[in-house]
Amino acid sequence: MVREFINYLKDEDGQTSTEYILLVAVVAVIIIKFKDKLETKLNGLLDGVFDKANKELGGLQ
Repeated sequence: MVREFINYLKDEDGQTSTEYILLVAVVAVIIIKFKDKLETKLNGLLDGVFDKANKELGGLQ
């Protein structure tokens, strides 16, 4: 049983999934930290896109 556990720890196949989990965790922390700035920027971007679309489509009605 101990030998199987040691072989599991030495196995490098599982490290890729662990690395992906750590990467996702770091990205999540960055998103949470800068949430307010991201929200402001995205709202401004979306407002600009929809305002322009409304101006362009307003002449079709």
